[in-house]
Amino acid sequence: MGPADAVGAQRRERRTALALLVLVYTCNSAQRSLIPVIGQAMKLDLRLSDTQLGLLAGTAFAALYALSGIPTARLAERVNRVSLLAVALAVWSGFTTLFAATGSYLQLVLARIGVGVGEAGCSPCAHSLISDYYERGRRTSALAVYSCGLSLGYLFVALVGGYVTLHYGWRAACIAIGAPGILLALVLRLSVTEPVRGLSDGTPAAPPAPFSLGGELKALAAVLRTLFGSLPAANLIVGLTVSSFASYGSWAFIPAYYARAFGLDYATSGLVLGIVGSVPVALGTLAGGYLSDFLGARSTRWYALVPALGLLCATPFYVASFLSPDWRLAAVLLAIPGFFQYTSLAPSFGVVQNLVPARARATATALLFLCLNVVALGGGALFTGFLIDQLAGAFHAHPGSGPWTALADALRPGGTVAQFHLSCPGGAAPHGSPAEAVAACGATLRQASRLGILVTVTLHLWAALHYLLASRGLKAQLERAAAA
Repeated sequence: MGPADAVGAQRRERRTALALLVLVYTCNSAQRSLIPVIGQAMKLDLRLSDTQLGLLAGTAFAALYALSGIPTARLAERVNRVSLLAVALAVWSGFTTLFAATGSYLQLVLARIGVGVGEAGCSPCAHSLISDYYERGRRTSALAVYSCGLSLGYLFVALVGGYVTLHYGWRAACIAIGAPGILLALVLRLSVTEPVRGLSDGTPAAPPAPFSLGGELKALAAVLRTLFGSLPAANLIVGLTVSSFASYGSWAFIPAYYARAFGLDYATSGLVLGIVGSVPVALGTLAGGYLSDFLGARSTRWYALVPALGLLCATPFYVASFLSPDWRLAAVLLAIPGFFQYTSLAPSFGVVQNLVPARARATATALLFLCLNVVALGGGALFTGFLIDQLAGAFHAHPGSGPWTALADALRPGGTVAQFHLSCPGGAAPHGSPAEAVAACGATLRQASRLGILVTVTLHLWAALHYLLASRGLKAQLERAAAA
């Protein structure tokens, strides 16, 4: 085989690896997003509150991620990352499938925790593998392609999960979404080769030092100093975390909102939101990656400025979408900010990978995803669900009150949420209630959901501020990292 043939084979190998890693992230995204898609059906079936749904969608998932993410990443710095990723994929897919056999809310929580433990091994391994397949100047673009799995996963779970839930129930949807990941784990292990660490940087990484607890803590501390000990990197991570908090918190209830506000069934809302929440997001993710690499070649400040501008453009469209009384206009308006918001994803991932050496990349990703999963996913859905419950109590106690009055009542100690749940268990009037009671419960939940989501999406402005602050000094920090 000549040099040209070897280069061609290497390109095909890394493209195959990237394509399979996209599918792995698709499974990750689909199974993580399953609860919001089937949540309204679970709420009615099990008589759950939105706070419980928020706990299930985010907090339960993140509960053990905090404990398993860092050890898994440190293991990934030493062992075959492809094998570790395949095992993790099989674990989280297996727990998703087990959702179908649960008989209580506690069992649902435990299964969701299992999903979180498995998914802790996903992006640390994947980001590290991609960084060894692609050189520094193309790394952000490659990570943008990988991140499109987020959109593909949501499209898959929205379309398939919504359809199966409508026709066969939410338990069948758990099997339909979880089972493909178990098969993909085997395909991944047989098809992807572990690359040489650091090769894309020109110098293969040195073998890891013999394992010791002190050595592991020292290595972890070094990565922490790099990411959080300097204002540019720290502001960038805070910006991504706050934006993700707003995104996870709002999208955990957007499918339910379309059922509550517009009366769409699970299949219809799955089709509409699957397209709205995937195609623009994928295009924005790709645009952010390639645009940042293009502009970053002139000034690395653009790795922070592109996300900042995207979030500033996204927020007004989010607000307009949830103020729209027509679901068609609301869906169109919701598609636009998805494009702008997700221009922030790949640049943030690329900066984190470029700041640390080859044998610290899985750890750096784990620390980043610790913020994203524990703070953003774990807190965002819970925050929005709790806020909707509190607002529902306020609107129920004082029908016709304005948004500011309802917010003030919702934040007041000793609120009226308990009375709402008593009158409207699961958000709906008990069977056989008068038409007035049915209409009152529906109107209350609709108002509370709209206002709760509106409050959450405005947090993207806070995230944009941190990205603007990150642009000051980011160039110097990246230059130091490249010279190290």
